Amino acid sequence: MKDESQKLSLKREVGLVGAVSLIAGTMIGSGIFMSPQTVLVTIGSPGASLVVWACCGLLVILASFCYVEIGSIFRESGGEYIYILRTSGPLVAFLLIFSSVLFVRPAGVAGIALSFAQYVVAPFYSDCAPPPLIVKCVAAAAIILLATVNCLNVRVSVSVQVFSMVVKVLALAGMIVGGVVMLARGRTENFQDSFKNTNIAINPIGIAFYQGLWSYDGWNNLNYVIEELKRPEVNLPRAVIIAISLVTGLYLLVNVSYLTVMTPKELISSSAVAVTWGNKVLGSWGWIMSIAAALSAFGSLNGTFFSGGRVCFVAAREGHMPDILSMAHVHRLTPSPALIFTTVVSLLVLIPGDFQSIVNFFSFTAWIFYAITFSGLLYLKIKKPELPRPYRVPIILPILVLIAAVFLVLAPIIDDPQIEYLYVTLFIFSGVLIYIPFIHYKLCPNLLTKLTIFLQLFLEVAPAEKNL
Repeated sequence: MKDESQKLSLKREVGLVGAVSLIAGTMIGSGIFMSPQTVLVTIGSPGASLVVWACCGLLVILASFCYVEIGSIFRESGGEYIYILRTSGPLVAFLLIFSSVLFVRPAGVAGIALSFAQYVVAPFYSDCAPPPLIVKCVAAAAIILLATVNCLNVRVSVSVQVFSMVVKVLALAGMIVGGVVMLARGRTENFQDSFKNTNIAINPIGIAFYQGLWSYDGWNNLNYVIEELKRPEVNLPRAVIIAISLVTGLYLLVNVSYLTVMTPKELISSSAVAVTWGNKVLGSWGWIMSIAAALSAFGSLNGTFFSGGRVCFVAAREGHMPDILSMAHVHRLTPSPALIFTTVVSLLVLIPGDFQSIVNFFSFTAWIFYAITFSGLLYLKIKKPELPRPYRVPIILPILVLIAAVFLVLAPIIDDPQIEYLYVTLFIFSGVLIYIPFIHYKLCPNLLTKLTIFLQLFLEVAPAEKNL
């Protein structure tokens, strides 16, 4: 048995460029190529849709500043799981990891994989919608490929992230330039009376924000991998500010480009908005946008895998998941059991899922736990101000984002409640039925011991210590 000095730990291999790529590369993914139609049709007008995109960016920036402070207090990987565990206790943290591991993270992976597949097959079905089975098979292949890459080498995964970020930023920059050229030619008719028919009911505003915030998902990714970040006290805030500012500016300009090139009706009816944009601006070269959008989603999928596997890994290390998921490969130093588990669950979620439902239920669940995280930061600022933290934000910031998070949770169910949201809520609280007997009272402690030993030998993994 290895002594304490010989225990494995994850390597600090993510520098500032890799950190910016992990955040921006995950955020710029499927959303900006899939969500603009839904935001526009839900909120009702081009002007209001741009306001939604801008407000989503502002909310994410404020939320990320709060995460920088709480991340500087608890310098452990795991994101809001660790923050909720340290501030709200193990039961609430278990409910987070239960819903995250079995639904939220796999749903995110499945949703991005579906959008990737949609753009991959779009050029082959230019006159009709592609068969759902083909789309799901391509999505499953992408999930399996990236799971393999992330299990084999952290550096390769980060390299994929950096490359895909460069491609997607260039693609979006090209779209912005194309939109500017069209504006210079006088294509401004879609911005005349741009707030006409705006839908200001609570439910549509909430759903529009869900779709917009899906495009910003990944803003908190760096908090999941702090133990693998070089100089986190310096690189965490820098990467957050650079990445989110870049993404917000790109999103606003790309939406302006969409609305310059396409009428609102054309935008709403498009199944692959980047391809439609490419066909109208680039003509026979429009297929290039399909490749760019697919690579963008591929990079986002890679970043989601990279961070999502770490959440499962950290939860297992804290005793909230089976021990095998807290182990790392003895040679590659990657959390391969957690990544494999995430892959399997993602493939299961992919089978019945459709993109819009995945986005709405993903956002509803995620913002419940974001609200709890912001509440925890408020508790620390009021009750434990003496805790060392290199960065502090004004107390008004967590208050504002907490109010916004509560609104986002309640908005879809206030004036147009749907039974599906009740099912999601019941699913989250059903975690109590597992926590009390198996985690709190530790019933059947030896149930998985033999399986753990077998998998440990088969996968060549061993326990990994915290890298603080």
